[in-house]
Amino acid sequence: MTSIASPTLWTAFLAVCCVLLALDLFVLNRAAKVITAKAALRNTLFFVSMGALFAVYLGVAFGGKPALEFVTGYLIEYALSVDNLFVFLVIFTYFAVPAEFQHRVLFWGILGAILLRGLFIVAGAALLTKFAWMIFVFGAFLVYTGIKILAQKETEVHPEKNPVLKLFQRFVPLTTRYHGKHFFIYEGGRWLATPLMLVLVVVEATDVVFAVDSIPAIFAITRNGFIIFTSNIFAILGLRALYFLLAGLMHKFRYLGFGLGLVLAFIGKMLTHRWVHIPTSWSLGVVLGILIVAVVASLLRPMDPGEVVDPTALQEKTEAD
Repeated sequence: MTSIASPTLWTAFLAVCCVLLALDLFVLNRAAKVITAKAALRNTLFFVSMGALFAVYLGVAFGGKPALEFVTGYLIEYALSVDNLFVFLVIFTYFAVPAEFQHRVLFWGILGAILLRGLFIVAGAALLTKFAWMIFVFGAFLVYTGIKILAQKETEVHPEKNPVLKLFQRFVPLTTRYHGKHFFIYEGGRWLATPLMLVLVVVEATDVVFAVDSIPAIFAITRNGFIIFTSNIFAILGLRALYFLLAGLMHKFRYLGFGLGLVLAFIGKMLTHRWVHIPTSWSLGVVLGILIVAVVASLLRPMDPGEVVDPTALQEKTEAD
């Protein structure tokens, strides 16, 4: 039986990812266009199905434990990604990104996220191998983040205050308007970055913050690098389609943030991993149960019209400031 960490399996998985990304950018979405809800639903179902098939493959080839760890990790990463979609909405609104170019930004943003997650996972695994006590640091951070969310003390999103954005604007010459789908243009004898490149930089910088939450969370489920990486990547690959599917509905999930706070606090169980062992199947059940309750509660008690955050209002407020 092929090892779950064999070079062959790693190569095959990365090759499939490259094929999917190339098919997305150069075939299915070669021309700039607005992603319809129907297309977004189809793509979301496709990527979720791919993740499910991969879990089945792991179960058949390596047994139930790796498959269960993958499903649990995938569910956690996917859930955390859903909560972060609102940040993308704020960024696109603030920079007034035309709808037909948002897919292109998310594509390259997700490609960067794949590379970033790989580096984070390697670094996290190396830290845990050399300094076993780091698991307590990871656990404490997750519990702290979960409590912060439950206390509703999350900071508001202010793209204009992003330090990476300010640094980029200081050192890179920019144009003042969009030039189609291009990130750079050659004008006046020099290369200039377009606002679309500026948006991509902010999206990439934001993903660093996302990874700080999500990577420690998956280390609570498994230490297998292949399972950690693949569950992250499958969740990220489906994030773009999910954004276009939920962009107009995210305000309806008022209790999702509360549910994610509970999930992160629960995953912080790694703090007591040496004394209290919680089976992966139980972890999956608890995480799934919390998310289902949060979604159902949100649908049963939707936000009042006055509570809904209007992206346009966010943009106008920012411009006024």
